[in-house]
Amino acid sequence: MATRSGLETQLAVVAGFDDPRADLEQYPTPPGLAAHVVHAADLNGDIEDRLVVDLGTGTGMLALGAALRGPHGVVGVDIDRSVLTTAAANRRRVGTKTPIGWVCADATDPPLCPSAPTTVVMNPPFGARNGNEHADRGFLATAARIAEVSYSVHNADSEAFVEAFAADNGGAVTHAYRATLDLDRQFAFHDEDTEAIDAEVYRIEWSGA
Repeated sequence: MATRSGLETQLAVVAGFDDPRADLEQYPTPPGLAAHVVHAADLNGDIEDRLVVDLGTGTGMLALGAALRGPHGVVGVDIDRSVLTTAAANRRRVGTKTPIGWVCADATDPPLCPSAPTTVVMNPPFGARNGNEHADRGFLATAARIAEVSYSVHNADSEAFVEAFAADNGGAVTHAYRATLDLDRQFAFHDEDTEAIDAEVYRIEWSGA
């Protein structure tokens, strides 16, 4: 198995958003964070020979990280068609031969009904913008519907919410990891050139998929 640092190096070529949308909370997932999530999933046996679905894939960072770890196939879902064009270009940069499908759809209601064992990886919106509160609920609901296991990135201090949501939807949190989300200034309301946000990654096993 390749190392986490090796995976981060492979993902460093992935391009970010050309014109990010604040309403969709389009922040690039840093290569280090993506490598953290995918490597943890791989160590737990949740990548190899499985279907991996990246909900809200953006420019494909998590999808491409998973594709480098031997899954049966990968599907990246995003509502913004323009970023899927970037994701397809990023696949060529990364060079993976794993089958990848890019689906333009709402990640909270995607046209997916997988028949193969499925793992969801995702960095959903934190719901930090007014009118977008609890945006990650819909992403978790999709994971509960289509996957046996999911890995999701959330804002710090989300443990109570994630555990309660999982319990109410036939799931259980089995692992929790601390992480850092390093963000560069990209919107006018940002005060700093860079900001390190404390985050948490949760592995959830779902019984309803």
